[in-house]
Amino acid sequence: MIKTTPNLMPLLLAALLLSVTLPGCAALKKHPPAKGAPAAAAPMPAPAPLPKPMTGQATVISFIDEMVAKHDFQRAELVALFEKVQPRERIIQIMTAPAEGKPWNKYRPIFVNEARISGGVDFWRENSEALARAEQQYGVPAEIIVAIIGVETRYGGNMGSFTVIDALATLAFDYPPRAAYFRSELEQFLLLTREEKLDPLAPKGSYAGAMGEAQFMPSSYRNYSVDFDGDGRRDLWNSTSDAIGSVANYLSGYGWQRAQPIAALAQVTGDSYQSVLDQKLVKPTRSITEFRTHGVQPQSPLDKDQLASLLRFETDADDELWLGLDNFYVITRYNHSHRYAMAVYQLSQEILARHQRLMSGAK
Repeated sequence: MIKTTPNLMPLLLAALLLSVTLPGCAALKKHPPAKGAPAAAAPMPAPAPLPKPMTGQATVISFIDEMVAKHDFQRAELVALFEKVQPRERIIQIMTAPAEGKPWNKYRPIFVNEARISGGVDFWRENSEALARAEQQYGVPAEIIVAIIGVETRYGGNMGSFTVIDALATLAFDYPPRAAYFRSELEQFLLLTREEKLDPLAPKGSYAGAMGEAQFMPSSYRNYSVDFDGDGRRDLWNSTSDAIGSVANYLSGYGWQRAQPIAALAQVTGDSYQSVLDQKLVKPTRSITEFRTHGVQPQSPLDKDQLASLLRFETDADDELWLGLDNFYVITRYNHSHRYAMAVYQLSQEILARHQRLMSGAK
């Protein structure tokens, strides 16, 4: 039997037509895989589901009810607002591993470094009038104000990229360890935006909802921020003068003592000092006289009746012991961490020393 060859022309025309009418069809063209490459690409992952509106949570509805009853907010407006609020898993991840959890020898270089020292000197020079006025009015040294703004936002260079209401709502309703605190701060935030005529969805801040150059939480913003430039507004995002005055007012409000020391390095003899070593951050209660009876000697002059806490700071060699005085404790009201307060203090001393050298004309 003789085999016949089929007519291939119709098949070729169909293939050609398919390649013209389907866009992107070149991607279907077969090529030998590159050396070592898989024969086929892995399938694309399914898109992550969009977060559900927060108004689906009973705790959010309860919060809205409270804001309506307690502060005369409009229910429909709050429901519409929270339908736009997005819970952020990244915020929960950051909250579980804050920098304050690092040992001192890892924590210190984050904040006490050349960039923040030189940046602080520049910030002081550029804002000398406001800093001098704040120091005179509130009694807080300029270098402390500068150091806090440097630690918090690198002198306004990083004020946070999270939508504040997203951060506060995430922590208020999806982070049980601190839910009560952040629920209160969310309440304060909504009151603040109403008072200052701000769009609640607009402000940006830290993962914890802190705002502006000074990184004030909403309650602190309402209670301690000041209009230090006299323009009729308290604006911690766009007015460095307001930030400077607000930091000073905050520390003053928590009991800053004018012209008093902050901390002193200590040397110890014997083992008795361990009985007066504070394991947790507490308000100073022991006098320098009492510490001396336990073999603790401050390495700078302190009044015998000065109250202090004895704190340990981890180093690469032997740990350091410091006496934290009342003003040191006041700094911890900004951030409840003795490492934070020590970073502010040591950065302030580096900035002050360089500022003084420049003012005196020394290199």
